Amino acid sequence: MTLEELARAVNGRRVGGSAGTPIEGYSIDSRSLRPGELFVAIRGKRFDGHAFVVEALARGACGALVSDEATLGSPPKNGIVVDDTLRALQSLAQYIRRASDARVVAITGSVGKTTTKELVAVVLGARYRVCRSSGNLNNEIGLPLSLLELRTRPEVAVVELGMNSCGEISRLVEISEPDVRVWLNVAEVHSEFFSSIEKIADAKAEILERATSTSTVVANAADRRVMARLSGFPGSIATFGFDVEASVNASEIEDRGLDGTRALLQTPVGSTTVTTPLLGLANLSNVLAAVTVAVQLEVPLAAVADRVARVEAASHRGQVYRLRRGIVVVDDSYNSNPEAVEAMLATLTRDLRGRRLVAVLGEMLELGERSIALHRRVGAMAATAGLGLLLSVGEGSARAFGTAAVEAGLPANQAHHCESSQEAANRLTGMLDDGDLVLVKGSRGLRLELVVERLIAECA
Repeated sequence: MTLEELARAVNGRRVGGSAGTPIEGYSIDSRSLRPGELFVAIRGKRFDGHAFVVEALARGACGALVSDEATLGSPPKNGIVVDDTLRALQSLAQYIRRASDARVVAITGSVGKTTTKELVAVVLGARYRVCRSSGNLNNEIGLPLSLLELRTRPEVAVVELGMNSCGEISRLVEISEPDVRVWLNVAEVHSEFFSSIEKIADAKAEILERATSTSTVVANAADRRVMARLSGFPGSIATFGFDVEASVNASEIEDRGLDGTRALLQTPVGSTTVTTPLLGLANLSNVLAAVTVAVQLEVPLAAVADRVARVEAASHRGQVYRLRRGIVVVDDSYNSNPEAVEAMLATLTRDLRGRRLVAVLGEMLELGERSIALHRRVGAMAATAGLGLLLSVGEGSARAFGTAAVEAGLPANQAHHCESSQEAANRLTGMLDDGDLVLVKGSRGLRLELVVERLIAECA
């Protein structure tokens, strides 16, 4: 696009510079901006991008999208002036999405969105040119930035839709206009912002909005809250699951602990055995979702199974490190919620092989009034599952992990609390025995990856 074309697309006013100036890309961060990209000045909770317009232009930006014309200097340099830069970014993403011939696969759910996104992108890559959102760019800013990659002319785009309040997914659906909607599950995540898990389900159900007869939804047949909200969907419905009737179903499941999972899949186009290095049954469910999408888009089943086997855990999302002294570390430090902690603990206890299970559990954030109760539930489950050593980390509800674990049978001298990840990293290495299996998991804000980095540095 040129600056003039952009101005028309977002109903903005071009000032300064040349109408024909080409736009080589888009950035909201002046530090990572590359020459030729357009700088979009977003007003956020902590920073106002307008304060960095001068820096962005000095670094070679082709122009800036602003709501404050004065930030372009006098006389003004290349710029597009709009009332609301975030709204303009979203309008631009929708414009490019409509101009593209690509099909859009949008994924939502309380747990597993990013892993499923990676799986879907990889399996669809067996037949199509695919682009996918980076990291977890899944909100009102991240999704538009991901959709701007449609200008590279992929055949399929795979994106995430996240939320922490009602109406957010509705807006993201309006922008992305997905052809295939994937709804993974509903869990007590972000419950700080919702009065009940049913309200969370209602908010997630916004992914079904604006569907037509040509739309497809891929849904978790094992999640009753998901299935209860599909009534009236105007397009086609494909389901996935195990121990339940579904379009894509897994049987003969072999949970191989630290080595992943193997299962026989039955699909509308035949059966195949899949093996995944991803840990646990929760990740097998993510695999089933990806296979269901692949079947809908007519990717050969043999190619799907081959590609699933090659998808490794993403950074801090279930990575396994085998260290000196026989110590094994499972780095699941990217994020946390009650269901995810319990699922990972259950997976690891099935593969102890005589090892002591050690857990470094960071506070689970955004759980609202139920926070203490949910931390207690996880702590008690960990103790009854056979946990041998617990380090809880955080300044709020995290202490409830240890309290409940001791009440459930963990010796009191094996439950320790740390205020920070740095403190946990300093203390843990001196507590480990040869052959320990260590799980590190907590909400992103606690930076528990520091614990993993220390263990690798001292035990590699």
